[in-house]
Amino acid sequence: MAFNIATRVRQIAEPFKGGCSRHEHLMIVSASYRTDIPAFHAGWFLARLRAGWVRVRNPYGGAPYEVSLRPGEVTGFVFWTRQMRPLGPHLRQIAERAPFMVQFTVTGYPRALEPGAVETEAALTQIQELRRGWGRHVAVWRYDPILISSLTPPAWHRANFARLAAALEGSSDEVVLSWADLYRKSLRNLAAAAREHGFTWRDPELEEKRALLDDLAGIARAHGMRATLCTEPALLPSGLAAARCIDAERLSAIAGRPIIARERGNRPGCLCAESRDIGAYDTCTQGCAYCYAVSSRERARARLKAIDVEAAELA
Repeated sequence: MAFNIATRVRQIAEPFKGGCSRHEHLMIVSASYRTDIPAFHAGWFLARLRAGWVRVRNPYGGAPYEVSLRPGEVTGFVFWTRQMRPLGPHLRQIAERAPFMVQFTVTGYPRALEPGAVETEAALTQIQELRRGWGRHVAVWRYDPILISSLTPPAWHRANFARLAAALEGSSDEVVLSWADLYRKSLRNLAAAAREHGFTWRDPELEEKRALLDDLAGIARAHGMRATLCTEPALLPSGLAAARCIDAERLSAIAGRPIIARERGNRPGCLCAESRDIGAYDTCTQGCAYCYAVSSRERARARLKAIDVEAAELA
């Protein structure tokens, strides 16, 4: 019988009904959708874990704020990464503090689009290692973002996704899909990469997007994975469920106890549980051409060199 996270969480949470108010000060920590903390900032993260707190500079203005990493106050960690290896030897230490899950991006894109990402086979191996060490529910595969270009046309995506899904069968139970959201700095960086490498790209119409999502979801099901869609409600009629990237149900199932968190998404259509992100923009040097979190790879390299691993904040 297939493992059902929602059913398991209801079983775990039954004895705790009516007792959520005392948990309101507790928090899931996101590490981080603003940067790749496991790949580039593992030493800093471990130093803050020992300190028991982290200061976060508000990227939208306002005063910095503190996030507790103390036992009993942090209720779970969600890591976002393409490269878990630097943090791998320390996962037992992290799990002793709070349960963790990993949003692990593997796209297999050409180097023109992802010049600094870990090799695809190495990334697949890391997800397989997470499954062997921590179970198949810890790592969620992200095929994200989907970008249609002359290097990655729809037929390429279907074949590429099928190859990756076959490699990850049994190692993950969910794959998160999303289309590229091209913000101003994303458009600028993508245009620069297109000029340098001689490719073109386009944003497909909704029906073409739905058709590709349907095909990818079918491939995922064939390999024992549920396909979900991240914050794109206009495309949900394709038959995919909405993703919960900060997933309190998954963390509860991993922990074997309820992780109490209200739903509080970052934008319309987002079903994520409430969390605090501890990362900083412009601190990842992988150089993905479509990235929303880095204004330029050169700026990220300069900031990375200047980071003090013992500092209270990643900035």
